Order: sequence, then C-alpha cells, then structure tokens
Amino acid sequence: MSWFKRIKTGITTSTKEKKETPEGLWYKCPSCKNITPSNEHMQNMYVCSNEECQYHEKIGSAEYFEIIFDDNNFMELFPNLSSGDPLNFTDTKKYTDRLRDTQKKTGLKDAIRSAHGLVEGEDLVIACMDFSFIGGSMGSVVGEKISRSVDYCLEKKIPLMIISKSGGARMMEAAFSLMQMAKTSAKLSLMNEAKIPYISFLTDPTTGGVTASYAMLGDLNIAEPRALIGFAGPRVVKETIGKDLPKGFQTSEFVLEHGFLDKIINRKELKTKLAQLLKMLNN
Repeated sequence: MSWFKRIKTGITTSTKEKKETPEGLWYKCPSCKNITPSNEHMQNMYVCSNEECQYHEKIGSAEYFEIIFDDNNFMELFPNLSSGDPLNFTDTKKYTDRLRDTQKKTGLKDAIRSAHGLVEGEDLVIACMDFSFIGGSMGSVVGEKISRSVDYCLEKKIPLMIISKSGGARMMEAAFSLMQMAKTSAKLSLMNEAKIPYISFLTDPTTGGVTASYAMLGDLNIAEPRALIGFAGPRVVKETIGKDLPKGFQTSEFVLEHGFLDKIINRKELKTKLAQLLKMLNN
C-alpha cells in the first residue's frame, strides 16, 4: 500500500491519529515558568518547587483546611448560609442567576467557609475565603459567617483565624456589602475584650473593604510571601496619583517593611508556625 495519496489540495499520508496528552498532568509556574508534575505540586502545598521562586499558587478553603487541620478533620460551621438579592440587581445577568451559576460551578454556598478543628492538638476556628466565588467578594453572607464564627469562639473560648483572599466588597449588594465592614469590625472588638486571640492571615490578593476592615485587625497579622495586599490595586493607585510606584509596592514584603504586618510565613511552614503561635497565645 502506498504511503502517500495525491489529492487536488495536496499530499496526505495515512497515519494513526495522535493521542492527546491528558490535561492537568503538569503544572507550569506563572512566575518562573518551572514545570513540575501536578501531583508533586499538590504535595508541595501548591508552592513552586524552584527554591529561588517559591511562588504560592492561589488555593481555596478546602486546600487550606487540609493543610492546617490535623488529619483534615474538622466540623464546618453554618454551611448553608446563602445570599439573597435585596436590590434585585442586574448587570450582565441577574444576581440571582449569577449566584446560582457560581454555586453550581464551585460547589460553594458563598465566598467564605468556617470550620472548627485541631492544629497539632490546639483548638482553632478558621473562616477561610474562596476567591473562586465571585472574586472572593465580601457580601452579607461573608459578614454574617464571620460574625457567627466570633460568637462561636466567644462561647467556646477558642481562637479565631480569618484567611483573607478577596477583591473587596460585592457590588451586587451595594450598601449591604459595605455594612459588613463595620459589622465584622465591631464583632472582632468583642474578641479583644474577651482576650481571645484573633489571627488574620492575608493571602493573594487581599484588597478593598476586606483590607479596610477585618483583614488588618488581627492580634497578629501574618501573610503569605508576595501576596498582593492593599485597598485599591496598584494600577488604580498609579492612575490616581499620576506617579510611578515603588518596586514591590503592595506586596506582603513591602507591607511588612512598612509596619502593617507582623510576619510572612511560607505555606509549607504554616501549620507548624500556627501551632506554635496558638500554644504561646493560649498560655
């Protein structure tokens, strides 16, 4: 049989169809472009294996709970809270449709989950934001879950940790969203009065009304390396003031240098360092 067959548009050869490589087998670091097997990247807690890079990939509440809680064992708190649509808001689609579609896509009820578990034997409540849910935007459910988590901590006398990852307030809820800044700040002041520790953990990105409220109110404010932390984003700030920004502006390293953070902790050391902090604070 001839290898080639002449046709009007050119020459073809009969070969077996090329098999496509399954997606998701490899991870390419967006910072240094280093390529590693996805399973190794996951085992490395989603941190780039290049020691000179150590880029921290964005992860959600499920991954943080697995990293922090002993044996990934925890009790989720207030799991069924879901936003309403008090303003009958519509932009490119109805807010109710956007909520339903995002809940179906992510498997989440809203942009935050709260859970109670142990960290090397120490009790801790974690309220962790999920950026995959409408950019981790702070709506009424985020404020309500944080408030209820504070009440739970006050009742049980357990420290609270909030993991922030957000683009800011949720515009679809307008003033209802902005009210959560005052609501959460007031609730956290009760933690201070009761002398129950509150740890704020800032990850990439932490911006807008979240930064302007509970993210910066911790007894300890800690962050991941190279996280974007600020109120408005660097592009907006540059356009507003009309000047070039300092190198590394609004990275966690820059914020630490200017006194707004207590410590930067690599994700691979997070559980160990957190357990040490809890033992120290509880004593």
